Amino acid sequence: MSTHTDATTAVPAPRDGGASSTPRKPTAAQRFADSGGILNVFSHGFLALWAVMIIGPLIWIVLGAFKTDAQIGSSAWAIPTHWHFDAFGRAWDKGIGGFFLNTLIVLAGSLTLTMLLGSMAAYVLARYEFVGNRTIYYFFVAGAMFPVYLALVPLFFMVKNLGSISPLLGLNSYLGLILVYTAYSLPFTVFFLYAFFRSLPTAVHEAAMIDGCSHTRAFFQVMVPMAKSGLISVFIFNVLGQWNQYLLPVTLMQQQTGSDPDRSMLAQGLIALSQQSTYASDFPALFAGMTIAMLPVLVVYLSFQRQVQAGLTSATLK
Repeated sequence: MSTHTDATTAVPAPRDGGASSTPRKPTAAQRFADSGGILNVFSHGFLALWAVMIIGPLIWIVLGAFKTDAQIGSSAWAIPTHWHFDAFGRAWDKGIGGFFLNTLIVLAGSLTLTMLLGSMAAYVLARYEFVGNRTIYYFFVAGAMFPVYLALVPLFFMVKNLGSISPLLGLNSYLGLILVYTAYSLPFTVFFLYAFFRSLPTAVHEAAMIDGCSHTRAFFQVMVPMAKSGLISVFIFNVLGQWNQYLLPVTLMQQQTGSDPDRSMLAQGLIALSQQSTYASDFPALFAGMTIAMLPVLVVYLSFQRQVQAGLTSATLK
């Protein structure tokens, strides 16, 4: 009988979890995961610094509205010793209330037209094929790249000439500024919603048309509810852009005669409020006016924050 070991006998492999004699090299995924810690520290630190840069001035403005001029002059960052609300009343009496109302009137009209016309144009360009489709779409994209300040002079004379046709469309008119806001907001609205409407399933629209639904009814009752998150996202962006607009109101909302009503927007009103105090400063009233101006958009954004994030995420993934 032979006592030597058979050469074909397999050597048992180490069990799972057992140590191997030769160390394994980390894979590319493991090396990326190990380096992710440094990246996370850098990104979180940058976000924290950005948050301080944004929240710090807001807190400073709100605290300044509850102080007196003496307290602001002695220590701008100190907590108010007594929470005075008189500054809000003074700011409102100095015209902030009227400017606030003017801004609401213009935004109510411009946002309605922007969302209605923008969604309809984006839907037609995204879902229907016709001659000139891409050309019209590229015109909207080109409009989004056109800076506002380059067209201020011809825009001023255009609105002035419209005023000779109808005073409702001229300078220092609500309707004139509403149409200008709508024209400048449409390119971004169409560009954003175009990609969103293209990502919606075609089968739902086809089923609605087979059931006898008209194109108008299919848009308002089928496609618009499906694009709700995208519509809310672009609506918030338009609110922020139009509420904080300054160049267009300064150019177009000018009193033509002394008897004309003052229809200035909030941004103009804050500048006028800062210039009203010649030698006697009233910084608490100015800070109160700024607080009144930023509270509505802050409330709107915080209320629809989840919808905005869902709209942006779904538009990116689709």
